Amino acid sequence: MNYLAHLYLSEPHEEAWLGSLMGDFVKGPLDGRYGSEITRAIAMHRKIDVFTDAHPVVVQSKSRMSTERRRYAGIMVDMFYDHFLARHWQDFHDEPLAEFTGRVYRVLERYHTILPERLQRMAPMMVQWDWLGSYADIGSIYTALNRMGQRLKRENRLMNSADELVGNYAQLEADFRAFLPDVLRYARGRDARPGLAQPTLRR
Repeated sequence: MNYLAHLYLSEPHEEAWLGSLMGDFVKGPLDGRYGSEITRAIAMHRKIDVFTDAHPVVVQSKSRMSTERRRYAGIMVDMFYDHFLARHWQDFHDEPLAEFTGRVYRVLERYHTILPERLQRMAPMMVQWDWLGSYADIGSIYTALNRMGQRLKRENRLMNSADELVGNYAQLEADFRAFLPDVLRYARGRDARPGLAQPTLRR
């Protein structure tokens, strides 16, 4: 899952938001360098990533990617799912997306000094360009994936890879809607086997 989805799945308080965003930037053992709530959120971020990677619906989404880009299917599907979450946010959360992301951005600014170094560098751009809210726009998905691709040591297979979203839009949206109840149930500590009765998705 990407940034917006991890925030959506986290507990609704500042330390949980911080930990859910820091999960991609903190590597190795969780050795007590952060408070207990942030540490717990980082650990949950990691568990959600493992759950997501193994889920049959996500595997199906990855299989929809073209052969030449299949190596980076996980990165693309993470971004595509954030697109659908942002685009249809009102279906899943009672708070308007702009208000939710605004609160997250203020938390990032307030706790800037404790963020991992790479997230410290990234957070001002995230705030300035409203990365989280912009995911609703397909053009922003192109921009984000192109930017990620520039960091690859190999040939940039992510350049224009949002074409995969455009070309498989209805199927990927159906995948996302099938997957979200399971990962939400998992994040809440409930049995998340596919096919069980679905919980309400509103937060």
